[in-house]
Amino acid sequence: MNETGYLKILKDGVWTQNTGFVALLGLCPLLAVSNSVVNGLGLGLATLLVLLISNVAVSLIRNLVRPEVRIPVFVLVIACVVTAVELAMHAFLPGLYTVLGIFIPLIVTNCCVIGRAEAFAFKHKVAKSAVDGIATGLGFMLALTLLGAVREVVGQGTLFSQADLLFGEFGKELTLHLADNYRGFLLAILPPGAFIGLGCLIALKNVIDSRIQHRATAQPVAVLIEAKP
Repeated sequence: MNETGYLKILKDGVWTQNTGFVALLGLCPLLAVSNSVVNGLGLGLATLLVLLISNVAVSLIRNLVRPEVRIPVFVLVIACVVTAVELAMHAFLPGLYTVLGIFIPLIVTNCCVIGRAEAFAFKHKVAKSAVDGIATGLGFMLALTLLGAVREVVGQGTLFSQADLLFGEFGKELTLHLADNYRGFLLAILPPGAFIGLGCLIALKNVIDSRIQHRATAQPVAVLIEAKP
């Protein structure tokens, strides 16, 4: 696979076929955890790591697994990876582990993880599968982080609140208070605010895609007009 192919995998995973904004997979953690940047970033990093390792593992064993039993094998592999990530977070990031709670082991049932193992890793070699896992993980983390930022800013008037859960003592200096005496907007922090925020971000992405497509189609026309005598 050439360089252009790898770039296409990255573009598809991060933007064109973004798990949260386009495919709408993994909405349970996306909507439940994304009430702050730190929570979204933490779960996004965990999901990215799971996607990378599970994709590589599935690709390595793809010639040894019979198609009839591939789904149970995928689930077993992903469960092992998630357990290892969960234990690592419990050991090194206990505060964030407590906040995220049940949503870390629930990565096992995340549709985007199983979906990439089935749709990509089981059919491609290790290098391609690793890039796909990273790209899909980055796209999911982008969705979680952006939604968390929107909800935290509107709901609490802060950014990077409780960053020490993820970055240690250094994180205490990262918290930004965007408005003095801001009383907050409760709806943004509650589950309905997650749906509203996600809808706004999807609409924004569609507007950006529409403008990019419009410029791409308008540019050849402008070149043809300029080329005429």
